[in-house]
Amino acid sequence: MPIIKPISDLRNKARKLSELVHNSREPVFITKNGEGDMVLMSLAQYADLQRRLELYGKLAVAESQVAAGQRGRTLSQVMKNLRKRIRELK
Repeated sequence: MPIIKPISDLRNKARKLSELVHNSREPVFITKNGEGDMVLMSLAQYADLQRRLELYGKLAVAESQVAAGQRGRTLSQVMKNLRKRIRELK
């Protein structure tokens, strides 16, 4: 169930809104004159959202490459490259 609060709570109850956002780990929807206006979320939530969007973008590129007939790398090639990178980091 979405959490919806009026914009007046930003001014009057900012600290409680901050606690709500962090404790619920859900975005809080802010309304202005009964209409949706903003979304509040913690920095951790925002970073997670950005990571997921980046991943979805990469998946979309990969799917379009497969649809265009491009072949990917084999599992053995991927593992070989990963092992090489790990050795370089040591």
